[in-house]
Amino acid sequence: MAREMGEQPAVLRRILEKGAPVIRQVAQDIAARAPRFVLLTARGTSDHAALYAKYLLEVRLGLPCGLTSMSTFTAYGARPDLTDVLVVTVSQSGGSPDLVASTRAAREAGAITLAVTNNPDSALAGVAEYHLDILAGPEKALPATKTYTASLLALYLFVEGLRGGGGAPAQGLPDLAGHLLARHDEVRTLAARYRFAERMVITSRGFGYPTAKEAALKLMETSYIPALAYSGADLLHGPLAMVDNVSPVIAVVTDGRGGEALQPVLDRLRGRGADLVVVGPRSQVERASAGFVLPTEGVAEEVQPVLEIIPLQLLAYEVTIARGQDPDAPRALAKVTETR
Repeated sequence: MAREMGEQPAVLRRILEKGAPVIRQVAQDIAARAPRFVLLTARGTSDHAALYAKYLLEVRLGLPCGLTSMSTFTAYGARPDLTDVLVVTVSQSGGSPDLVASTRAAREAGAITLAVTNNPDSALAGVAEYHLDILAGPEKALPATKTYTASLLALYLFVEGLRGGGGAPAQGLPDLAGHLLARHDEVRTLAARYRFAERMVITSRGFGYPTAKEAALKLMETSYIPALAYSGADLLHGPLAMVDNVSPVIAVVTDGRGGEALQPVLDRLRGRGADLVVVGPRSQVERASAGFVLPTEGVAEEVQPVLEIIPLQLLAYEVTIARGQDPDAPRALAKVTETR
């Protein structure tokens, strides 16, 4: 896991240099077919990448999007009319039977199907009409790290291609990712406060919400700490009652409209005396119990999630080590999860 986290700057650079032309061409081909709306299909870490794509497509393109339930195809045999609908399936391995079956069914129902995977020879890539290779290279650690950030960047470039943009805001990401990884010691110090945590809450809004969900998954699958991820708006609708001055709260504060929308939630958390840690701009970290300052100045809000998750990946790794566990061997998990 540590080695693959460290590969992320090189992976991001590879996508920008080698993958971008292919992504742009696929996006242009699909844009010419004028899909009327988009359905996104994924599970686990890839589901969080798909949620990020949903924000991109709706905010940047104004295209209605939904996250699919694969069991409607695989368990119930539903066959809705998907004529002129773009169905995007995101999967690191491209091998899960339900992803393959639902994508095949969507194509048979008239959808434009796109697979986004780390394996161009996968069954999923074979059944989809179009395929994007995220070029992350083999990922052996059970917790996905480099394939997540690679998926985010590939999806960002794809959406920019749909709208005829060049993706210029992404160009500085490889260097910034390298700078974040070089601050590993800061994260190690931060991890000490979570060694004995019994549960955690992670919250965000807007483009940062997928980051919160992915960070919670990383903490649960490596350190086994129950980590609950909520949109800041949803946190106020009930779950806020469980927040006290003992259970830590991590807020992912994207520098932009999402962060602005999160401010009332942060105020409520501070009012309850929460142990609040912020990952975000310096101005926000300085008002929290602790935190990690992200280099957000001059970085477009829509690409900040590629950077936000890196210190949280490091945090999951360091918390796991501090608790005497092995992040490379989470119990009861397999690298390729086959659901049906």
